[in-house]
Amino acid sequence: MDHFSTENLTAERLNENHLADLVALHLDADVSRYLGGVRPAERTKTYLDANISHWDQYGFGMWVLRTKDGAFAGRAGIRHILVDDTDEVEIAYAFKREFWGRGLASETATALTDIGLLHHELPSLIGLVYTDNGASRRVLEKSNYLLERRTFRHGEDVVIYRSQR
Repeated sequence: MDHFSTENLTAERLNENHLADLVALHLDADVSRYLGGVRPAERTKTYLDANISHWDQYGFGMWVLRTKDGAFAGRAGIRHILVDDTDEVEIAYAFKREFWGRGLASETATALTDIGLLHHELPSLIGLVYTDNGASRRVLEKSNYLLERRTFRHGEDVVIYRSQR
């Protein structure tokens, strides 16, 4: 599934042509606050390469999100992630600041959940969120994810939400 659409967004499979948009997104300190910090262009290129490889290995991954008029809005996806030595599949999303507060994260989380649980028939998905990121926690709760537990990841206090098929 290289493309999908929601009411307000279109998504296309992440590729090399998206590097400039991703670099700009990852350089924004407000956007990157809950993504592990600002990433210089070289780290974003490594991120892009790893996510392209993820697609090749698993048949799903990250998408670039655009508004219906084609403006870059952010990125989102479904990806394998190691959490406390366990292979999990998480949904992830990040939007440019100008798109915050419009319900796009909830719309995207719902679409990603359907793609992961229904289309790919994954047994469950997680949302991994910094404990103090109330906005993302609300998005997951609205998308019927249940709080499972707290843990530490990369030295940060995080919570894990889960949705099951």
